[in-house]
Amino acid sequence: MAAVRGVTVVGLADVDPVPLPNDSWSRVLISSATVGDNQSCLGYSVFTPGMATDDLSHEVEELAYVVSGSGELRLEDGVVPVSEGNAAFIAANVWHTVANTGDEDLVMVFAFTSSDYPPTAHAPTRTIGG
Repeated sequence: MAAVRGVTVVGLADVDPVPLPNDSWSRVLISSATVGDNQSCLGYSVFTPGMATDDLSHEVEELAYVVSGSGELRLEDGVVPVSEGNAAFIAANVWHTVANTGDEDLVMVFAFTSSDYPPTAHAPTRTIGG
């Protein structure tokens, strides 16, 4: 990590990964642990082909950007496809599952309006039509 008054730079190797199923992982890069006086957080996730997260509901809104790959957001009301170059806004308290439906890693950058990964409710993975 590098820091100069008012600016902190955090590399992927500076924070430990949060292991996810199927050799997938996330890292929360900007958080109170790495910056200390931040009001939002930023992370990076790699979802391997076939991987799907739990069904999640965050207490704050989420912004996500797909760096590479493709997949879908499975919601209570339907499925939203996402692919490289797409940005997604997920309102607070919206239940969603992130699923990699492609043949390559789905790489996403995510951000929350919280100084750390926000309080999040978990439910079983949402299947299509589930």
